[in-house]
Amino acid sequence: MRKALARIAPLILAAGLLTGCGGISGSANGTLTLYSGQHLQTSQALASAFERQSGIKVNIRSADEATLANQLLVEGSRSPADVFLAGNSPAIEAVAAKGMLATLPASTLAKVPKADSSPTGAWVGVSARVAVLAYSKDKLSPEKLPTTILGLADPKWRGKLGLAPTESDFKPIVTSVERTYGHTAALKWLEGLKANSGGHIYPDNEALIAAINRGAVELGVLNQYYWYRMAEEVGRTGMHSALAYFHDADPGYVLAISGAGVLASSKQQANAKRFVAFLVSSEGQSIIA
Repeated sequence: MRKALARIAPLILAAGLLTGCGGISGSANGTLTLYSGQHLQTSQALASAFERQSGIKVNIRSADEATLANQLLVEGSRSPADVFLAGNSPAIEAVAAKGMLATLPASTLAKVPKADSSPTGAWVGVSARVAVLAYSKDKLSPEKLPTTILGLADPKWRGKLGLAPTESDFKPIVTSVERTYGHTAALKWLEGLKANSGGHIYPDNEALIAAINRGAVELGVLNQYYWYRMAEEVGRTGMHSALAYFHDADPGYVLAISGAGVLASSKQQANAKRFVAFLVSSEGQSIIA
């Protein structure tokens, strides 16, 4: 799995701005409203390809997945959303738990391993990323790296660790540590990370990998595709950083799943389910890759 994930091309990033969208469900041409917590440029590429293939227009409302999930919970059956695409599974599972998502066709669910989708068929896994340790090749060698996520709290990394704690991708790692070792141990670990960061706090994973690559910090944790995307942009000769994977039994080895589901309140069930099926089709998956 690690080798396969390492070959996945990076998702394309654009700013996650909330975009105003008209065209609430029900237009003559079957316009869909997509609430997307994924990178905006990726969502736009998927929507454009689907429009060309189907003739069905897709309006995108883009924001942080937690914001969109909360918005859906507040809107309830009055929501204009037809499809919800989340960056991580907890956000879409929160919506599914309230019975707000329709059951997807078996043919769509069959495109993805059962373990990577909703156990009730309310959403399907669309993409996967894995948390990795990124490090400066100029300052560290692989044998000097911590072998477990807990090792990042060791005082020897004080002033050498970079963090992007407000990233949605960081939260599942914290949850994984807490579920494995308990709340008290997780809190102590977080306090250790904060101390070791020495103020090297970054707003997002893009800024974190850039800092590691230029040697501002020696190491940090992020999803693997940020490194591959940066390598695509600057070329491998411009990469002064590398990746190391935690063992799959370590709580730092987190496989994050993006999921998509159809709102039960959507008046365009057939078109919405067609869009979700497109996301897990060969063409949709190629666009994400």
